[in-house]
Amino acid sequence: MSNVFEKILMDGVKNIIVVASGKGGVGKSTVAANLAIAIARNGYKTALVDADIFGPSIPKMFGIEDAKPDITANGDKEMIFPIVKYGVSIISIGFFIDRSQSLIWRGPMAANALTQLFENTQWGEIDYMIIDFPPGTSDIQLTTVQKLNLSGAVIVTTPQELSLNDARKAASMFNNPDLKVPILGIIENMSWFTPEKHPDEIYYVFGKGGGLKMAKEFDTVLLGQIPFVLEVGEAAEKGLSIFSQKNKEVVTAFENIAGQVIQKM
Repeated sequence: MSNVFEKILMDGVKNIIVVASGKGGVGKSTVAANLAIAIARNGYKTALVDADIFGPSIPKMFGIEDAKPDITANGDKEMIFPIVKYGVSIISIGFFIDRSQSLIWRGPMAANALTQLFENTQWGEIDYMIIDFPPGTSDIQLTTVQKLNLSGAVIVTTPQELSLNDARKAASMFNNPDLKVPILGIIENMSWFTPEKHPDEIYYVFGKGGGLKMAKEFDTVLLGQIPFVLEVGEAAEKGLSIFSQKNKEVVTAFENIAGQVIQKM
């Protein structure tokens, strides 16, 4: 196995952005998937890496759970070709394992498997690579930060204080002097709920202002607020993007977030 500090060279990949959170259940994978799609819709060559080795969800969200990437041999090395959908080149450990079985791996084994996905996948020319991190700050995150030349990180949180506390831990990892990954901004998910039949009503189910508060704490920006819309979750269950559902408020939120990320790069 390569030394943990040896960089993985992906010459064709221009910008690598990780999407992280401190805890599960904040919609991080939904944000990562639709951010990648939104960037691709702007005409950029986009890739998405599902770095959640133990709980890959990206194949389900794209409706490609049964897809199998093409693999060819090149000497003693396997070349993996990503699955493409919605204009996004996708790779996930979920393509290579039985989804009914759990992976019983120690942290270093999982980190090594992820490293092989980065090294063996034939990415070609990519303008933006989005990496969907698992929750927390474990071997997967550290390996990725140390081995890739990251352009920046986006932190996903909900407005509630419990979520903010965990998100702060994720943000602090990127601010560590030994890692120094720029935090591009905060995305506040599930910011409010508006009933479909009462579009003028707004309910702050998980509190209010948490994302902006965190952005100020880490001297960064609030990239956007995404409302809590049932159709978004339903679309993900069916393998559809947010651009397939009727709520234009969510679509506009992702378009604005993607625009800001592109501008920052």
